[in-house]
Amino acid sequence: MDRSQHTQAARNWFEDLRTQICEEFESIEREAGSDASFAFTPWQREEEGNADPGGGVQGLMKGKVFEKVGVNVSTVKGNFSPEFAAQMNGADADNPGFTATGISLVAHMANPHVPAVHMNTRFLTTGKAWFGGGADLNPPLPYDEDTDAFHAAFRAACAAHDPTYYDRFKQWADEYFYIPHRQCHRGVGGIFYDHLECDDDPSFDRNFAFTQDVGKAFLDIYPKLVRGRMESDFTDADKRQQLEWRGRYAEFNLVYDRGTLFGLKTGGNIDAILMSLPPEAVWS
Repeated sequence: MDRSQHTQAARNWFEDLRTQICEEFESIEREAGSDASFAFTPWQREEEGNADPGGGVQGLMKGKVFEKVGVNVSTVKGNFSPEFAAQMNGADADNPGFTATGISLVAHMANPHVPAVHMNTRFLTTGKAWFGGGADLNPPLPYDEDTDAFHAAFRAACAAHDPTYYDRFKQWADEYFYIPHRQCHRGVGGIFYDHLECDDDPSFDRNFAFTQDVGKAFLDIYPKLVRGRMESDFTDADKRQQLEWRGRYAEFNLVYDRGTLFGLKTGGNIDAILMSLPPEAVWS
């Protein structure tokens, strides 16, 4: 099993998925009469004694429909700090090496009837190798039909690979995307998975195929939800509710989010890591 080839294959897919998503989101902006487009900013990671620490590209767009959307890809390698290595699957102070490649997306929408969304998929190697990721919907004004459609898309993606995946990964999302100090969920859920172990070529191929289908499911369903709500009328009260829920979103990402912690602990690009924060929020 050649993990470097696996990392490259995953990287290629994440970068291709980024291109497809950005093109679709720009198409939505054009349909709304906007010429907004993504600005792509490369960044290079730095690590003392590491000649090839990797880096990534931050993609950011601010438009008429997407008030702020970030689509980031990165591929990095190096060594965890001893303290962080002790917390990571397959790593420890004596074996702190890692590689990580992934795509991370967060969209905050101008119209409060359009749900915000998060999606992330990734492939990591330490002494072990695994895929993780998921997606969850964050509507300030929930619609049952939108929630049902979002979950149906990921239920179908899961069912194509393992009949137990959807129930397991939905429950994991419900538990993970919960804000204990607020005693509420940050949205209406989705799926969340981690540690899909790749011990050999067949397990890599199997878990990679599932992760690709997660990305394809997102690319199919979310633009449909956006187009269905982006021209809805809204009130000042609707906007206020959106801004309050954005505050909840910010609290979760700064206090509990694993991706934020991983990026900060491994010398990632600060602007790219914190692109998940909303452009405007209120706390009542």
